[in-house]
Amino acid sequence: MEPVNTPEVAEFLGRFPPFDVLPEDERTAVADSVELRTYVDGENILVEDAEPADHLYVVRDGAVELVHQEEVVDVLEPGECFGHPSLLTGMAPAFTVRAHGGCACYTIPGEQALMALRNPAGARYVAMTLRERLTRTGHTVHALPQLATLRVEELITRPPLFCSGDIAIRTAALIMTENEASAIVVRDGANLFILTDAALRGRVLAADLSPESPVYRVVTRAVTVRPDRLAVDAIIDMLDDGADHLVVVDPVRDVLGVLSAADLMGVETRSPFALRHAILRAADEDQVVAAAQNLRRLFLALLDAGLAPVDIGRVLSLQFDTFTMRLLDLAFEAHGPAPVPWAWLAFGSAARRELTLGSDQENALAYGDANGDVEVDRYFERIATDVNRGLERCGFPHDPNDVVSTSALWRMSVSNWAQVFRDCLESPDRSHLIRANVSFDYRAVAGGLEVTPELVAILRDAKNHPDFLRRLARSATDFKPPLGFRGALPDKSFDLKKGGVIPIANLARFHALANGITISSTLDRLVAAQELGALETGTAAGLREAFEIVARVRLDHHAAGIEAGRDPDNIIDPKDLTPLTRVYLREAFRTVAAAQKQLGVYVPLGM
Repeated sequence: MEPVNTPEVAEFLGRFPPFDVLPEDERTAVADSVELRTYVDGENILVEDAEPADHLYVVRDGAVELVHQEEVVDVLEPGECFGHPSLLTGMAPAFTVRAHGGCACYTIPGEQALMALRNPAGARYVAMTLRERLTRTGHTVHALPQLATLRVEELITRPPLFCSGDIAIRTAALIMTENEASAIVVRDGANLFILTDAALRGRVLAADLSPESPVYRVVTRAVTVRPDRLAVDAIIDMLDDGADHLVVVDPVRDVLGVLSAADLMGVETRSPFALRHAILRAADEDQVVAAAQNLRRLFLALLDAGLAPVDIGRVLSLQFDTFTMRLLDLAFEAHGPAPVPWAWLAFGSAARRELTLGSDQENALAYGDANGDVEVDRYFERIATDVNRGLERCGFPHDPNDVVSTSALWRMSVSNWAQVFRDCLESPDRSHLIRANVSFDYRAVAGGLEVTPELVAILRDAKNHPDFLRRLARSATDFKPPLGFRGALPDKSFDLKKGGVIPIANLARFHALANGITISSTLDRLVAAQELGALETGTAAGLREAFEIVARVRLDHHAAGIEAGRDPDNIIDPKDLTPLTRVYLREAFRTVAAAQKQLGVYVPLGM
């Protein structure tokens, strides 16, 4: 830390939001609390899903990188802030922040930072930066080559049509016909409205409204998107708003074009958003199941497109979430509104966004405290029964150990869930260890009940429970890679999920919980543990590479089974692998076995 000159700091901060609108005395008070910290190139300032930030950071000199899933999402330069989302929520950072070429930052203690962030201008700044960084994250990390990298601006093929709200409906319809357009835009000051073919049919012809009436009587407020919005996301915007057209606008609200549902849906019929659209439009469980029949074709298309296994896992997890949400909607329609707030939780590979077509469904349900009313639990049991049945019909069988919401062990109030999490840490017997290995990989999929902050706070405390960590380390070696004599692959068939996927996931979970890392993804856990210095670089890199090799072999095996007319499974016959694949897989297993052996330092002899 270095001393600072308060007037100089105040002058610097005053040039940038959110400090530029602070009264001078408040800005001086903030500047008086500042410390200057310097960082060398590549040094981590904040680590994704590790300890929450306790200061607001402002880049003074140099630059920093925002990193998510090993991809640089953004580069912040002098005057830009970071750490505020974590500071405001008390939750772990959403990005790793890394010095880019060396940098210096002003650090502002939490109390003084909140003075700047809690006024209206500060709130706008927080909202703006969150939106921009999340959007950039989606574009950088979750883009899908060929199938979903298209942005809406690339789909615009003609300039937009405009008319005044005062002209006759007949005139507007003629303009649309002459230009072979399905929509026309009406601007009213800063507001945008739209008239579509569907509105002409439904609001004019069907309602017997005179075609000489002014256009403003039949327009609707336009649903707008930015030009860099991914088509895969834009179709969801359209569905959420019940619209059939989107108006593409630039940052100053100039209209660049109009896109119809046909423009978006016709891009690629085998794309993820086409399937999601079909699921969301399903009128009943049978239609959801019918849509699920396209999941295998989508999987093969993703594999043919050359996507990495981790990206395929994310896409399949998104589809699985969509199946779940639509089945929940149908269940609530059948049984009536929920008596208390609730949250549907995904466990296992779905929680880690590593789902495959050979995965089981593992899920749970949390609900608001029912004050002893047993009917509340019975209501949610009926909801869970419908959803678990529907997911099984979609091709996702129940977990063999019955880790599903229909079981009372996995359906309870949020206060009981918090107690279960605490019991796992404080009384780590075999039963609690099994429960921890399942439920500590969780993700809230649907529902308005906020469960994450309380549960994450408990998980972050796991590092302070040595007995739990010691026993977790032992359990992380329960599933061992299938290696035979002198570390060779076995001659007979083996289960790649049990011998490859689960051991790596168990290792990543241990190193995450032992270091206060609360993210669920296996690769992200390994990266975060390495960045904290808790996992040696070579071990972390080796496990990541092993995970990717195992995942690729598993997905290729699933594809071969589908193309042969079989259901996907995880049983690998080494004779079916190419010589090079056998070498890669053997080395992956050896890396996992070596990492498991290293856990011996956490388990005293005789334990």
